[in-house]
Amino acid sequence: MTDRPDAVVFLVTAPSAAEGERIASSLVEERLAACVNVVPGVISTFRWEGAVQREAEVLLIGKTRPERMPAVIARVQALHSYSVPEILAPPILAGAAPYLAWLRDATE
Repeated sequence: MTDRPDAVVFLVTAPSAAEGERIASSLVEERLAACVNVVPGVISTFRWEGAVQREAEVLLIGKTRPERMPAVIARVQALHSYSVPEILAPPILAGAAPYLAWLRDATE
């Protein structure tokens, strides 16, 4: 295990599994992310344009290096159908060394 924040998990919501899978595939194929999980069945409640909304979405959970996040953000924005997509990236504070090594290799 390491205490270095040399990896981040990023979260993106998408309106459908098809769009989520398309974004996930692009990020992995372009080596911007080592892995992206597409989690179905998310119900998001949020305020948009002055009203509370409730929508079915999928959640993308991706893993990458911090220095890749500007490119991840730009690519998600280019591929996403929302005008303001959710893209958040909290740091990974610790992780299994072999997994973090694989993540670094997969995003080189």
